[in-house]
Amino acid sequence: MRQQNSTSVTPLKTVGHATPRIDALERVTGKATYTNDIQFPGMLYARILRSPHPHARIRRIDVSKALAVPGVKTILTHENCQVVWGAGGISGGLQYNDDIKKITRQRRYVFNNPVRFVGEPVAAVAAVNRHVAEEAVRLIQVDYEVLGFVLEPEEALKQDAVKIWPEGNLSLNTQNQAQPMTARRGDVTEGFQASDQIFEERYSTAFVHNAQMEPRSCIAHWAGDKLTLYTPTQGISNCRSDTARDLGIPPEKVQIVCQYMGGGFGNKNQNQDADLITAMLAKEAGAPVKLEFTRKDDFIGVHGRWPTVQYYKVGVTRDGLLKAIQLRGYSGMGGYRKNTGSIGGIDIYQCPNIESVIYPVYTNKTVSGNFRGPEYPQGFYGIESMMDDVAYKMKMDPVEFILKNMTRKYRDELPYTNYSLEDCIRRGAETFEWKNRWRPQPGSDPGPVKHGAGIAFMAFRSALGRSNAVIRLDAKGKYTVFVGVTDIGAGAKTTMALIAAEALGVPLANVEVVWGDTDRCPYSVGESGSRTTIQTGYAVIQAAEALKRQIAEKGLPAGENVLVGSASPNPNLEGKVRAAYGAHFVEVAVDTDLGHVRVTKYVAVHDSGRIINPLTARSQIKGGVLMGIGMALHEDLIYDRRNGQPLTAGFYGDRIMTHRDAPDIEVIFIESDDGFGPYGAKSIGESSKVPAVAAVANAIFNAIGRRMKDLPITRDKILGALA
Repeated sequence: MRQQNSTSVTPLKTVGHATPRIDALERVTGKATYTNDIQFPGMLYARILRSPHPHARIRRIDVSKALAVPGVKTILTHENCQVVWGAGGISGGLQYNDDIKKITRQRRYVFNNPVRFVGEPVAAVAAVNRHVAEEAVRLIQVDYEVLGFVLEPEEALKQDAVKIWPEGNLSLNTQNQAQPMTARRGDVTEGFQASDQIFEERYSTAFVHNAQMEPRSCIAHWAGDKLTLYTPTQGISNCRSDTARDLGIPPEKVQIVCQYMGGGFGNKNQNQDADLITAMLAKEAGAPVKLEFTRKDDFIGVHGRWPTVQYYKVGVTRDGLLKAIQLRGYSGMGGYRKNTGSIGGIDIYQCPNIESVIYPVYTNKTVSGNFRGPEYPQGFYGIESMMDDVAYKMKMDPVEFILKNMTRKYRDELPYTNYSLEDCIRRGAETFEWKNRWRPQPGSDPGPVKHGAGIAFMAFRSALGRSNAVIRLDAKGKYTVFVGVTDIGAGAKTTMALIAAEALGVPLANVEVVWGDTDRCPYSVGESGSRTTIQTGYAVIQAAEALKRQIAEKGLPAGENVLVGSASPNPNLEGKVRAAYGAHFVEVAVDTDLGHVRVTKYVAVHDSGRIINPLTARSQIKGGVLMGIGMALHEDLIYDRRNGQPLTAGFYGDRIMTHRDAPDIEVIFIESDDGFGPYGAKSIGESSKVPAVAAVANAIFNAIGRRMKDLPITRDKILGALA
């Protein structure tokens, strides 16, 4: 039975209309001040010496020659800087606090010994200019005891593998137990016994870097015992609390400033080792310090998406109904566990019997962590490739298989606040002309260039939660909105202004936004987890309501008087789950002589609730799709298995897609209002990428008749499969 989307949106005055960004002029004219643009009198410049080895114990560091260079002010190593980087490697990837600090053995410091991947910081130099700092770095002498290394998670769990940590290579959880992450529902043994057919397959995904345009930089300045950090962060509030915790100082003694930044996609969330290193250099030197990363520094020294190996076993009835899903997965975390390492996707299917066992494994590669939908694009690639293959082997149309088996309740238990997944799929199939483009016989096109169509779908979290906002009204009629947002590409500042104008019932021109400074702005959840519009936007509405109540009671302010409305809501859902929905349809042309893949048509249908700003919302979907195509076809930080050296660090080597590679992408929004969040708005930023990788992979199978089971799907792999 088809579930109808029972909610719809009514037009609003300001929200829902395409609006240029409120800071667009500053950005395009060069007036916007990014972190690397900031200068201070007497400012020093810092550079980092990084490990050339994937695994080594530091016997001795001699900095005497470096310190003797005129203009060198201070040098930090593990010997004189033992700061724990809490967000950098807490076991289990959970929030770091005093209790976890007590029980977690596998701590990560800003300088570690031993070093566990090529690119790990060994020393940092602050000097009067960049050139002196670079010269000093070259003069630091390090005596390494080179150790064995292991690059792949399955190899790392073998009994004879090199131990990256004394406790072994399976990451400890917060109880110091070396156990995989497990999730079960029903009984998979019974599910497989009740199945008419059982299918098994293995898929793998590669390490993919966030590859934001702005390389990392940071400026630290101490005024007495107060630290000010200018840093490109996705969350000034989180960065402040993380930094205060790691340095052992009160939060009110830390100010984080981020007025403009050039993207993050997850690897600028929380605080970073660059923030802590810069702060400690500035403290030791007694002067402001700027630390700048090169592009290679960024690729090997900052985390990206974790690589995975996924083994699936799926049981179905003869009419294609799922009875059991079993996943055994391995996630490569690098030398430290900066996130959970989970592999998402199973829960988008309705199935009574599920078992997931995932091993977060240490390897001697660059550390893995948050990247736009952390556990989902790689997990959705695996599970949706698997289900596409099951549909093919059952001689079913993949769209019909999905409609039969897709989620109707969250984990088959909790109802959704509203449900439009079926609408997304049917609307997409119609617009895309699925029946005409999908080949019932994969690889059946004549000639070397073969076409095929693929589909993938998603339901993605849109949870409610805590945030804060303050709105001030002066006698001139100017409304100033104080929110702790930063803008990493989604136009958060403009979104907050639109929501405020709508809630206040005033023109957008009357609203000013103050952002990006913890000394001026209240707490905000940060630009991660696709939460900012939902959570901080709702706080803006509540602050506007508080201000309107004051106006009704006291009248408009006069003279020097102002009125201030504030809100700190923390709403929650009881017994329901809130999700955004989407379905992506892709057509590809594969040249079977060259192995080249070209996307010829792409349709992305999303229900992200009410769209606050269609202009940036469409860009968000298109940007996520392009990332997904790049992950599917090109991107991989390749390592030399002989010596553990990364070979493709950087935009060119990693084959990051550019505008010249971008196909036309048709975006369709099915808007809904489930009564929650700001005017019904839901998540967009991450959900746009989640199904894209799987959709492209499924289209390639439909074109060539060979299932591509390892990412990225490069030309050599296609030609090898066709040979």
